[in-house]
Amino acid sequence: QVQLVESGGGSVQSGGSLRLSCAASGYASSEYRMGWFRQGPGKEREGVAAVDSGDNTKYADSVKGRFIISQDNAKNTVYLQMNNLKPEDTAMYFCAARPKIVRPTLDKTEYNFWGQGTEVTVSS
Repeated sequence: QVQLVESGGGSVQSGGSLRLSCAASGYASSEYRMGWFRQGPGKEREGVAAVDSGDNTKYADSVKGRFIISQDNAKNTVYLQMNNLKPEDTAMYFCAARPKIVRPTLDKTEYNFWGQGTEVTVSS
């Protein structure tokens, strides 16, 4: 069973930075896609960034130039470096995975494993 555990959330002021981590376990596929999603209060869950096993990446327009997704295969961990945070980035952030499939996508229906989330709060 695939397990995803997020960490690194917290409270920061506008303009600050945070790095989220997603530790994955339970699958050994050499092909996969992993994504970061977020859900703010009263909002739909939306895709933020995605990466696949070929290191191809995709970003939402709202975070391009501010967020960077990366991965450490030796640690089975995906990161989301978030810079120049804004109050509108406040949300619960979730990690998602789909083994055996490549091509990064921000479509949440294309992922079948999810973590429990880590909360990010950005104050003005």
